[in-house]
Amino acid sequence: MPYTTLVDAATLRRHLSDPGWILFDVRHDLLHPDAGLEAHRQGHVPGSFHVSLDEVLSGTKTGINGRHPLPDRRELSERLGKLGVGAGTQVVACDAHGGMFAARLWWLLRWLGHESVAVLDGGISAWIGAGGEITDAISSRREVGSFRELPALVPTVSAASILSNLDTGRLLVVDARSPDRYRGENETLDPVGGHIPGAVNRFYRENLESDQRFKSPEVLRKEFEAVLAGRPVGESVMQCGSGVTACHNLLAMEIAGLPGAALYPGSWSEWCSDPGRPVER
Repeated sequence: MPYTTLVDAATLRRHLSDPGWILFDVRHDLLHPDAGLEAHRQGHVPGSFHVSLDEVLSGTKTGINGRHPLPDRRELSERLGKLGVGAGTQVVACDAHGGMFAARLWWLLRWLGHESVAVLDGGISAWIGAGGEITDAISSRREVGSFRELPALVPTVSAASILSNLDTGRLLVVDARSPDRYRGENETLDPVGGHIPGAVNRFYRENLESDQRFKSPEVLRKEFEAVLAGRPVGESVMQCGSGVTACHNLLAMEIAGLPGAALYPGSWSEWCSDPGRPVER
């Protein structure tokens, strides 16, 4: 059975030399974009490959489509194939941020129709804590995989849909940013502070225990059911600042046995780029 949400460090150690597994290091810093690659060069899980949030896991920015727009599906599929991902490859994504960036790769692969993808629970620190080796050796290139895009396993919604929802109220919009940014305070990443009118707040870090591992499925289910307040999961949309940490909430919901929520990929950074869209604080 494929791993489709989380993998623990002990499981990864058993499969580290398995040719059917591939590990991607998705460490990143939103304020210092080169920090993730530098951290990878200084030390990483043996055999892992670094993939850049900005250069690989995001598309071209136009100024009105957000800070991390979705990449072209075919181009992303080709890039992942060249790195060794095949149709049946078990992909594992890891970072040093409680899954903040790894969840983006997890969601993108599901968007490409690939089910066998999971996040290393607890990230690099959990790997080291379990006695895992760290190396600065450059990983050998894998054989090109037979990866191709398939129908998406996850839904998305557009800014137009979110705008029309202001009148219909059919969808529950859930903002994964910190409470202060949700309120419109201490905004340092986007030019406008605030949130989409009617959106509720579920800070993505609330999905984690103090050791940066995800909470149990039972706890996550209880907490997200409280956020949904009786709504069906299929009527909920996750968003954040740029479509990254919203994926963390989507992963947490999947762990909780609550699949089917949509992602608004452009999120707040796209929404606030149009002064005609309303803002709530």
